[in-house]
Amino acid sequence: MIPWTVLDTAALPDGSGDLRLKQRGSEFSIMLGSNELMNSRLSGSEEALAKLVCERLVQRAQPSILIGGLGMGFTLRAALANLPPDAHVEVAELIPAVVAWARGPMTAVFAGCLDDPRVQLTVADVASVIATGKGGYDAILLDVDNGPEGLTIAGNDSLYAAEGLAAAKAALRPGGILAVWSSGPDHGFTRRLRNAGFATEEVTARARRTGGGARHVIWLAARR
Repeated sequence: MIPWTVLDTAALPDGSGDLRLKQRGSEFSIMLGSNELMNSRLSGSEEALAKLVCERLVQRAQPSILIGGLGMGFTLRAALANLPPDAHVEVAELIPAVVAWARGPMTAVFAGCLDDPRVQLTVADVASVIATGKGGYDAILLDVDNGPEGLTIAGNDSLYAAEGLAAAKAALRPGGILAVWSSGPDHGFTRRLRNAGFATEEVTARARRTGGGARHVIWLAARR
């Protein structure tokens, strides 16, 4: 078996650890400690995150969406494939090295999606982008942690707490959707979404495009 090679590391902004980009043949992995945050062979649920949202935006003219977390671009590519030519897609990525990896060793994985004229890439904390987005988005898609808690950086906890959900609601247009990806269920988060005034549904998606792999959870929360 081909061994893994560490291509690069990037310190988290809060100093709590390092991300590691690894490669084995044509396969890539991004690790945080012993946790694999993403793998280039497992894109099914990230693509589902975008597709499920885009299905709910088909009646909207010039839809504007915000994606929190660039990752390996799977959510972005699926969004672009399912949005009209007049859409606007802003991607907020906290860690500059992740952008460099996208334009460097993982260029083939991204398949040119960062050059799509509909895309605006912002190197910033998605929470800050949400806070300034007052009523500007038809959808906000969050895939910055392995679930509704601050895994990547502890400060992300606020995204999923009452204050963060209130900010997301304020940044959405009426009927807009907050979509959150998770590696597993979290009934407490479902309650927080509903308490924040979102009409909420949970959808299960498989990790692999073919339908196999782990079962992940996507919350689709519409602003009432």
